[in-house]
Amino acid sequence: MALFANEEYIDRLNRTKARMGEAGIDVLVSSDPANMNYLAGYDGWSFYVPQCVVVSLDADTPIWIGRSMDVAGARHTTFLPESDIIGYPENYIQTLERHPMNFVGDVIAERGWGQKTVGVEMDAYYFSARGYAELQKHLPDARFANADLLVNWVRLVKSDAEIALMREAGQIANRVMTTAIDRLEPGVRECDAVAAVYQAQMSGTAEFGGDYPAIVPMMPTGEKTSAPHLTWTDAAYENEQMVNLELAACRHRYHCPIARTAYLGKNPPAKLVELAERTVEGLNLTLEAIRPDMLAEEVELVWRKHIAKFGLEKESRIGYAMGLNYPPDWGEHTASLRPGDQTVLKPNMTFHMILGMWMDNYGFECSESFRVSETGYETFSSVPRKLFIKE
Repeated sequence: MALFANEEYIDRLNRTKARMGEAGIDVLVSSDPANMNYLAGYDGWSFYVPQCVVVSLDADTPIWIGRSMDVAGARHTTFLPESDIIGYPENYIQTLERHPMNFVGDVIAERGWGQKTVGVEMDAYYFSARGYAELQKHLPDARFANADLLVNWVRLVKSDAEIALMREAGQIANRVMTTAIDRLEPGVRECDAVAAVYQAQMSGTAEFGGDYPAIVPMMPTGEKTSAPHLTWTDAAYENEQMVNLELAACRHRYHCPIARTAYLGKNPPAKLVELAERTVEGLNLTLEAIRPDMLAEEVELVWRKHIAKFGLEKESRIGYAMGLNYPPDWGEHTASLRPGDQTVLKPNMTFHMILGMWMDNYGFECSESFRVSETGYETFSSVPRKLFIKE
């Protein structure tokens, strides 16, 4: 049974078709698992093999095409009729003789769409160069167009039902971050602290459970806090050591990322304390400035003007649209809070604003996941914004 009401999927489909029409695309082949979920409801760990949802301007509902053994999963999770759930045989899997996109091309041709303009997601993680070549081979009369991010932009403004799931993810995120900070003690192995984080992510709250986030816990220590995107080791935490915590909670594939920094010991370096104060102050100022109809770049400018007063700068963007996704990323790859982004903020757009300040041999992180509200912003979690000092 699909997660949302059929009416919600039909609305998503209609908005996607409108964008397809504007782009001159008749048939869309979507291989991004988040877009497949968004358009049809499909939810399964099967994206390691080729699969897709096909949307045609001539059809009322999409077609799900995937591995035959995953057809049952499509029945359980999509809103599609049986006739639009199609599995390809096992002999298409991981062989040089044929490719699943040959099968997809044949289905498109059989539906009478073989001479139309076919849009494909050229930069999607799970749409390979070979897949594109094989699809072209079996649709020799089709015209191909790049439909990368077409559905992602439709996803930018969330429905109230989606926001409700992100609020639940926020409640789980509170527990996830609290668990992580509680487990940080000298002598505790990093991997054991991460295990506790995973347990909190999956068990969720007493009212509802969690899902696997699209990114693993990132918890670097000591001088490694000067670098983003590091994970963990089996070394034990030490006294007078800093730890960056970039974590997330997930509810039915909808995310709430959250980042904080903790210090183990009584005497955090003055430079870290000062950096934390400046960063948190900037985060608070930037959030408070948010209003509907602002440009994404105007949000970033509030932060940049603040941090420049202290002789600091952050070269990377300070935030990005996020929500529904699968590994390897919870970001939507659309709007970013950075110079030059002219995206107009609208209610129910959702972002992760992450102020990661990575210096030469130390760093500090603090972030909030939020939605643009009718008058400003709403954060999904409620963990205090500060440097956590564990004496």
